[in-house]
Amino acid sequence: MPHDAAGNATLALVSALLRVDLLTREFPPHVYGGAGVHVAELSAVLRPHAEVRVRCFDGPRPGADGVVGYDEPATLSGANATLRTLGVDLAMADDVAGADVVHSHTWYANMAGHLGGLLHDIPHVVTAHSLEPLRPWKAEQLGGGYAVSSWAERTAYLGAAGIVAVSAGMREDILRCYPELDPDRVHVVHNGIDLDGWVRPAEDDVARVAALHGIDPARPAVVFVGRITRQKGLPNFLRAAARLPREVQVVLCAGAPDTPEIMDEVRGLVDELRAARGGGAAAGVVWIEEMLPRPDLCAVLAASTVFVCPSVYEPLGIVNLEAMAVGLPVVATATGGIPEVVDDGVTGVLVPIDQADDGTGTPLDPERYVSDLAAALTAVVDDPRRAAAMGAAGRRRAEDHFAWAAIAERTMDVYRSVLAAS
Repeated sequence: MPHDAAGNATLALVSALLRVDLLTREFPPHVYGGAGVHVAELSAVLRPHAEVRVRCFDGPRPGADGVVGYDEPATLSGANATLRTLGVDLAMADDVAGADVVHSHTWYANMAGHLGGLLHDIPHVVTAHSLEPLRPWKAEQLGGGYAVSSWAERTAYLGAAGIVAVSAGMREDILRCYPELDPDRVHVVHNGIDLDGWVRPAEDDVARVAALHGIDPARPAVVFVGRITRQKGLPNFLRAAARLPREVQVVLCAGAPDTPEIMDEVRGLVDELRAARGGGAAAGVVWIEEMLPRPDLCAVLAASTVFVCPSVYEPLGIVNLEAMAVGLPVVATATGGIPEVVDDGVTGVLVPIDQADDGTGTPLDPERYVSDLAAALTAVVDDPRRAAAMGAAGRRRAEDHFAWAAIAERTMDVYRSVLAAS
């Protein structure tokens, strides 16, 4: 047998027998953001290629095949949140014995992968969903724990056999934040989208969910979906919303605030917006704080005219893919990996931003950014035919470039490369 053929056959056999342990903070039913969605989908599409075991936080998952959930150690119940996280990581690190590859997601699980890899001589792969040096506002949330989370991430990245960046923009950020890394160890594998799960519902379902939440189908609507954090830029959107035509509804699917302070800021801006529009249902400001089931969220998206992503930091932005898959145009900040998702002028509009380079991503000219965001949103809602065409193009782009089957293959290629080098 030729050498190349033998090598390919060996790699195929190795892939078929691989045991991959995915380590994550979030996993259903406890999902709070894009990383949790990513790991849930990735675990499913990898199962035809490898034996997959998921290790996650938030306690046991009875009846979930191949999923082990961990409680925080009782002895750390009163400790800083970062120390409780490391307590879970230690238990995970012990349990990955026998895996061929450990693959951690976010700093919460990075140290489990790093220590487990060292302890059991297993290649550790990290997926970078965000970077601690680029989220300094987390010091508000974690206090001194932010220094610990930053140390954990840095240590894991520098020791990893391979790093997956969810966008080319994220790859650049990784190499800028951690210049000691060998660029050949950093691979770009985009996030994917469950195209069957994110579709426009039947019109009766859209109407039912819209009525339940007070969304008027006769009026245009701009919808925001995301956690209330500094990086998601919700306060900037609310300031831009004050400049939208009054007939345009503002729909906020927003909860899980990082801190009481940012919640107070957002609540104050929402109150101001409602008051400026005359208050009551006629104000057209709908705030849904609970996390909606996916079918209901799809219906809320479908009841809207345009999706807005005002993030100041976004490695890729799964929420944009979800909105595109449902058929919405996206108006988003031209930052991070967003321009790799939103095709400016085709599937939506990118809003330019000049940002501080201190890690906060703060707009250098907030007034200009807010004004440009408001103008872009107004232009889209004022032209329903253009908005619909952009939405249809967004669905096609999601289908053509972000299907999970191809992403599974690319991820397996990363595993093969680190195993070949180990």
